[in-house]
Amino acid sequence: MKVKLNIHSIVWLFVLTVLLSISVLSSASDIKPGDPKQVVNNLQMSLLQAMHEGDQLDYSGRYEFLTPAIDQSHDIDLIIRTIIGATLWSDMKLEQQTLIKDTFRRLSIATYAGRFIKYGGEQFEIIEQQELPRDQILVRSRLIKGGDSGDSVNFDYVLQQSSGEWRIVNILFDGVSDLAIKRREYRAILQRDSFSALIEMLEEKIVLAEND
Repeated sequence: MKVKLNIHSIVWLFVLTVLLSISVLSSASDIKPGDPKQVVNNLQMSLLQAMHEGDQLDYSGRYEFLTPAIDQSHDIDLIIRTIIGATLWSDMKLEQQTLIKDTFRRLSIATYAGRFIKYGGEQFEIIEQQELPRDQILVRSRLIKGGDSGDSVNFDYVLQQSSGEWRIVNILFDGVSDLAIKRREYRAILQRDSFSALIEMLEEKIVLAEND
């Protein structure tokens, strides 16, 4: 069941947009419109907003709220093609390519909606931006957990231009590549089992994200 935002929620989200521009610890002068840092900043602000709305939005509400943020920040088509690999991708029928792109997109949104649930004082900090080979950019950031622990998790984003706009093509969590993990997992299922088995596994992960 989808959650429709009422007037109070819309006003509150507008206020949060202003407040969270302060919560993300990167000065406005350091983020230029259209650059990789802004793409990451916008995504992280949306995640914090979803967490702030945790008491009002259930999983479906967070999924609906975060969908445009993921679509605007991630190059889902390139990510899934890279995960599958050129050879296996070319062996797929067009209907299979369309199906796995749609399923992977839904899983990507579901994962964010299932993990960023409720705000507890967390803050994102964008640390720096670095050039990488093959015209890619690395934006290094970290999520500072709430409370007195001061613990943090590193979120490093690899971005590449698509149709003139920067999009995320990989995320590293404390140095571990999400793309590499999925590449090993997905290709193993395709080679050992079947395309249908891979789709079934992705659908199961979507259900798990909702129920975690």
